Amino acid sequence: MAGSSAPPSSSAANYDLPWVEKYRPSKVSDIVGNQDALSRLQVIARDGNMPNLILAGPPGTGKTTSILALAHELLGSNYKEGVIELNASDDRGIDVVRNKIKMFAQKKVTLPPGRHKIIILDEADSMTGGAQQALRRTMEIFSNSTRFALACNTSAKIIEPIQSRCAIVRFSKLSDQEILGRLMRVVEAEKVAYVPEGLEAIIFTADGDMRQALNNLQATYSGFQFVNQENVFKVCDQPHPLHVKSMVQNVLEGNFDEACSRLKNLYDLGYSATDIITTLFRVIKNYDMPEYLKLEFIRETGFAHMRISDGVGSLLQLSGLLAKLSIVRDTSKAA
Repeated sequence: MAGSSAPPSSSAANYDLPWVEKYRPSKVSDIVGNQDALSRLQVIARDGNMPNLILAGPPGTGKTTSILALAHELLGSNYKEGVIELNASDDRGIDVVRNKIKMFAQKKVTLPPGRHKIIILDEADSMTGGAQQALRRTMEIFSNSTRFALACNTSAKIIEPIQSRCAIVRFSKLSDQEILGRLMRVVEAEKVAYVPEGLEAIIFTADGDMRQALNNLQATYSGFQFVNQENVFKVCDQPHPLHVKSMVQNVLEGNFDEACSRLKNLYDLGYSATDIITTLFRVIKNYDMPEYLKLEFIRETGFAHMRISDGVGSLLQLSGLLAKLSIVRDTSKAA
């Protein structure tokens, strides 16, 4: 789900829905962010002639929500008969293309003039090469009656013959303000008790992902009935950015031993090296320091993150990063 603002349904059936589904918009115009991409989809919704689509971008930015909303607008009451949605990460083999997808493409469905059946494939970049080749052939054969919408994190993993048959719509992470706007609507509708710092923490943990933001908001409220910083970071189980910020501050002030001590405290709390370095990167990115120093800090953090991603996730690796940041700080001071 991404960027939802639709009013909650009053029906009992919707009462216990996760907020990420309860507030999923049913119109393209209700979706938050990525206005260039959404304006293209709105034109398709208005004119009706949908091309094959590839929607590419990070999780929680509105890809699946957009295509579902577009399908609803195009097919209206024929949605159930005219749309099939598959998650390619579960159904990614060639047999699924030959059976489920081909059978649906062959099915006769009465639709309004100028409309087509729609096959939605989520996480399409996880499909095997053979399945993608079979899908390409199916797209060719049934082009008169069926359109395909492929949602993926990166379009580069989709084979060229499919890419050339599709219009590619790119999505990017949502801004803090876009996420905050939607959080405020949900908070008001659900009568959530909160402080502004709590919503800031939700936005920090979401990192541009609306789905993550709404899930974190609901989890925090369900667990504590109150959304503040402490509760958010407990629920999300991420290192508190203030602890990481104090670590960076100690490096900048030349207190290397204290910085290492704070790092060890975080590590001993059970946070993984990936958790710590991901939060460290985001803290450095927003830290008030000279730009040349920030660039070097980000550079060293990036290299350390790469090594940790390769499997060298240890306290020693993180301590080595603090040492390198200290050297960068000393070198820049000497210069």
